[in-house]
Amino acid sequence: MRPISTGTGPVLVTGAGGVAGVAVIRALAGRRPVVAADCDPTAVGLHLGTDHGVLPRGDDPDFAVQLAALAARTGATALVCTVAEEIPALHEGADLLAEVGLRTWLPPARAVAICTDRWTFARTCAAGGAPVPATEPGAIWARAVHAVPGPWIVKPRFERGSRHTYPVDSVAEARWALRRVPDPLVQTRLTGPEFTVDVLVDRSGRLAGAVPRWRLQTRAGISTRGRTFTCPALGCAVAHLLRTIGLRGPANVQGFMTAPDRFTFTEVDPRFSGGLPLSLAAGADFVGEYLRGLEGLPVRRERLVGRAGVTMLRHLSEVYPG
Repeated sequence: MRPISTGTGPVLVTGAGGVAGVAVIRALAGRRPVVAADCDPTAVGLHLGTDHGVLPRGDDPDFAVQLAALAARTGATALVCTVAEEIPALHEGADLLAEVGLRTWLPPARAVAICTDRWTFARTCAAGGAPVPATEPGAIWARAVHAVPGPWIVKPRFERGSRHTYPVDSVAEARWALRRVPDPLVQTRLTGPEFTVDVLVDRSGRLAGAVPRWRLQTRAGISTRGRTFTCPALGCAVAHLLRTIGLRGPANVQGFMTAPDRFTFTEVDPRFSGGLPLSLAAGADFVGEYLRGLEGLPVRRERLVGRAGVTMLRHLSEVYPG
């Protein structure tokens, strides 16, 4: 395994209870000290780092203050945020974090706002020529269902993951689902192989690395079986999508291959993915190159190339806190 970066100080990783946070912590294990942080005191990742701390949620007014205090206590010098909803607070507290010596590389606030609002994401992509499914707000269910070709999927506008997401095949089912989903959207339900692309966009806006993988099996929105592949056409489409959004830094792009060399994108998460270990196993050092970029060094494209045909089979693992 290549060195993770030129830095030596501890890396503070937020979202240690999620699969993305755990993936980053494990990628750093043995190569940099890790301070794991989460708002849940029972988060499993708190037991995987060399130090840890419990923080408030990202929407708490005291989040950045407590994050800075944790960095000062542990001597952390670099931040990896794996919770997109924390990023606005990190922008607001950037000066405070810099005062305690915690380096950050945050995606633009506007790009994060686009990614975390599925309605804004759909409109922005459509306007920029990036393919997305037909989408309408579900507040007036009859209008939404008749404006969007079926079959449909009903999902929340803001809530991430697969919670409150329902595939529906009839107007009656759509009416039932729309009553149960907070701030709902109605989209055309896509068919075809589903994929995720792990990416890193450098500070100039250039796509420095992209590793696509098929989502062969998912449970509760988390990839449990996957396989890397190569597709130049998908790489070009992803680069255009990310330019349209204006994203920088790490992200994962999700969508479907709806026909040979035709892709439709469903969302972009402006953070490392839960399936990141597969891209790392394929040889793309996303975490190491992200830390290089964070420390002001050039991101090396040759270190972000993944081998095709690498398969991941995910299983449960236990931790027994003392």
